[in-house]
Amino acid sequence: MAGLRWRLVVADNASADGTPDVVRSKAPDALLVETGRNAGYAAAFNAALEAVSPLDEQTDAVFVCNPDIRLRPGCGAALVKGLKGHGTGITAPVLYDGDGRMIRTLRREPNPLRLLGEMVLGAGRSGRFSALGEQVTAPDAYRKDTRADWAAGPLMAMSRECLEACGPWDESFFLYSEETEFALRAGTHGFATRLAPDAIATHLEGEATVSPKLWTLLTLNRVRLYQRTHRRPAVAAFWGALVLRESSRALLGRSASRAAVRALVSPAKLREKPGP
Repeated sequence: MAGLRWRLVVADNASADGTPDVVRSKAPDALLVETGRNAGYAAAFNAALEAVSPLDEQTDAVFVCNPDIRLRPGCGAALVKGLKGHGTGITAPVLYDGDGRMIRTLRREPNPLRLLGEMVLGAGRSGRFSALGEQVTAPDAYRKDTRADWAAGPLMAMSRECLEACGPWDESFFLYSEETEFALRAGTHGFATRLAPDAIATHLEGEATVSPKLWTLLTLNRVRLYQRTHRRPAVAAFWGALVLRESSRALLGRSASRAAVRALVSPAKLREKPGP
C-alpha cells in the first residue's frame, strides 16, 4: 500500500478462530466490524463499508480483499491508478496462486453458449473465442489494461463514484456471484471493469474447486444470477447448459460436479435461500 493514505477495516462474520483478538493485537489501528453472524461475503463487505460511510471526497477507492490474498509491492497504488482511466469503476490485479502460476481472473458475461463451449472445448481453449468461453484466456489480455465484463473478486478496487452510483453489494448471494452481479450492475451504470496489469498479488485460494458443498453453492448462484436479468426461456437454456456441463464433469469422476447436478435438478434446492 506504499504511496497511499489508507485505512484497514476488518469485517468478521462470527468466526470461531480468534480472528478479532488477532486483529486487536496485530493491527490495533484497524477498525474491527463484528457482524455477529455468518452473514456472507457481500454482507460482510457492506458492513465494513457502512462503518466508514459516507465516504469523504478524499477517498479515491475502496478495496475488497480476501484474507488469503498477499499483495506484492506497489499493488495497491497500481489498482488506484487504474481507476483513473476514463469510465473505469473497478480494477482487478494480475493474480498468481501459491505455486506461482497465473490465475485467469477476467471473465465474460455468462450465457448458455459459453457454458456449452467450456463443456466441449474446455475452459482454456473455449476462452480464446469470445462467443464460446466465459473465461478470458489469451495471455496478452493479462499484460495490458484489458476490459472485461467482470473479474473474479478475491481482490478488487472500486472507485467512490462507482460505489455511490451502484449502491451496496447484493446480500442475497451468500457466497459466489456477488462480485459478478456487482460488476455487471456497474456496467449498466457506465462503469467498466479493467485489469490493472502492474498490480500483482498472490491468492492462496479457497476450497470451491474441491468442496462439493461450496461448488454446489457456486453453481446454484450462477442460475440465480442469470434469473435476475433474463426471461424464463433463456433461464431454462442456461440451466440446461449448466446441467450438461456439470454432468460431463461428473462422468469423469468429479464428485463436486455430481453434487452440483443433484442440486440443479432439485426444484427445492434452486428455491432454497443460500446460506452456510
